[in-house]
Formats: sequence, structure tokens, C-alpha cells
Amino acid sequence: TRYRSYHGATMGVMTASGDPRRWAVEPGVPGVVRVFDPYCYRCPFGKTPDSCRRECVSHIEEIIQMEGPHTIAAILVEGITGSNGLLVPPDDYYPKLRALCDKYNVLLIDDEVMSGFGRTGKWLATQHYGIKPDIVTSAKGLTSGYMPLGAVVVSQPIAEYFETHMLWGGLTYSGHPVCCAAAAANLSIYEEENVFENAETQGRYLAERLETMKGKYACVGDVRYKGLFSIIELVRDKESKEALAPFNGTSPEMSVLGAYLKSQHLYAFTRFNLLWICPPLIITQGELKQGLDIIEGGLRLVDEALRPKPKTEAAVEEMNYVSR
Repeated sequence: TRYRSYHGATMGVMTASGDPRRWAVEPGVPGVVRVFDPYCYRCPFGKTPDSCRRECVSHIEEIIQMEGPHTIAAILVEGITGSNGLLVPPDDYYPKLRALCDKYNVLLIDDEVMSGFGRTGKWLATQHYGIKPDIVTSAKGLTSGYMPLGAVVVSQPIAEYFETHMLWGGLTYSGHPVCCAAAAANLSIYEEENVFENAETQGRYLAERLETMKGKYACVGDVRYKGLFSIIELVRDKESKEALAPFNGTSPEMSVLGAYLKSQHLYAFTRFNLLWICPPLIITQGELKQGLDIIEGGLRLVDEALRPKPKTEAAVEEMNYVSR
């Protein structure tokens, strides 16, 4: 599993998560090994797009060899990392990871709870990369939140195994018919009303606006997006990439930004130095423009807060006195 990941709230999947929420259950369930993410803006291997040789994949192979391929059941990833920075991997990342799993006979589990069901414009985020995982976990967009439901989808070979082998587990409300009915209706509406196509179309407009913001505002270090799944990473300085707030912390500037958005009746998730922009899949361009205009107002406030303040005459005089 990867450090910048989140997979759920039970002890097992919390241990399999990498972000600080796992600290509360540590040492947790044994047998989990974490690797680094495809975080191109802050590459943990010190690479740039021009010098990168996909060390984010090759180091996974090294860890597999060190741990012993025979000891590894699966590699667990989020299709596109959600609440830990919305990390959109390079186009060849997943094909290389899929090939690595096949080489060592390791299953690839794709957590699509956040990125699945149209959020990126496709059923699954990994479809953008032309690969098929062995297991997919899903929830949120499965019912659009109208009823609580999660699902695990497996490949044909795995399904066939359980035709003759008992799966020793189950929950009281598994397969609840009302929740399943909501999911069936929701999936039909996705297709009947071309919801994914709208997400793809509005996603292109969103991408254009985000790239404009990146060039326009000093506080915008990076923007990442796929469909209507996007994020702005905020910095104090573009050259040094100093984060506007520390990891697992906040800052006065981030508090100002969050307060401003709320004052304009715009709900957006902020965490650390990050601002998520994940609007409804049925949003219109006019509605999207209205929301993005509000966000730009917040970014202007952050730029103003970071701009060096002019020294008052009294302060200048005091400095002159000290220098004398």
C-alpha cells in the first residue's frame, strides 16, 4: 500500500492506509508494507518530469524482492489518491505497476471509493490508464449517497475460486435489498442521462480554469485534475515549493481561505495546504464558473496575505536607529 492513501476506518484497512489517521491504531495489523506515491510535484526520489524513469514503480519492485514475493498477497492502491492530495499518476504508471504485479504473481487491488463511478469521467479511474485490476472496492458513487452501500468486484478467476471455497465472513446488512435497489436505479441514471459525459465535458473546462489559476496566482504551486476530481496545492513560494501549511497541520492563510469560501456559501474541502474541487457530476458550466470565481476570490486573499507589507515610517525610523 502507499503512504498517501486512505482505505477505511476499521483497524485492518486503517493499518493499510498511510496517512496520519492510522496512528491511532498503531502498531495495527501486522504484514502491511508501505511504498511511496507517484507524487510528481514533490517527487520523493528528487526527479523532474524530464529525468524521471518511474522510480515510483521500480522502488516497489525492489521492496517486493526484499520482502519476498511469496509473502505478498496484493498491492493496494487508490485509483487516484483522494483525501491525501489527489495524486494523478503519469500515463505509464499503472501499466508498469500492472506488469510488476503480473511478474511476481501479486494481485492488484484498486480502491475506487472516491475516484470511481464517473468522478473522473469514467466508471473507474484506472480505465484512463488501460489496465484491469484484480479486485475493485467501491462505495460513494455506487448509490450517489442516497443509501449506504459498498461493493467488492473481483476478476473471473477469483470469482471462480469462491464457487468451490467458502468465504468465511459476512455482515448483518450485506446485500440489503433497498440499498441494492438504490444502486441499480442510480447506475441506470448515470447511463440514461449521460452523467459521465457531462463530467468529462465540464472537467475540460475545470482543467482550463485551474491551469489559468496556476499561472495567475503566486500561492498556487500545482493543480491536479482528472474529470471533476481536482485539487489546488497552495504554497508560500513557487520556487521553493514551501507549503502554505505543514503536513497534518494548518496555517492562518488556510484558515482565511476556508472562512472566505464559507462566507460565499461555497463548500470545499481544505486539508493541510490543499483545496479540493470536486463538484457534483451533473453541474453545469455556469454553476462551475460561479464556484470557480469564488475560489479565485479566495486565492486573491491568500496572495494579499503573503505579499510583503510596506514598512511604516515609524518602523523605518526604528530600523535606522538600530542600525546606527
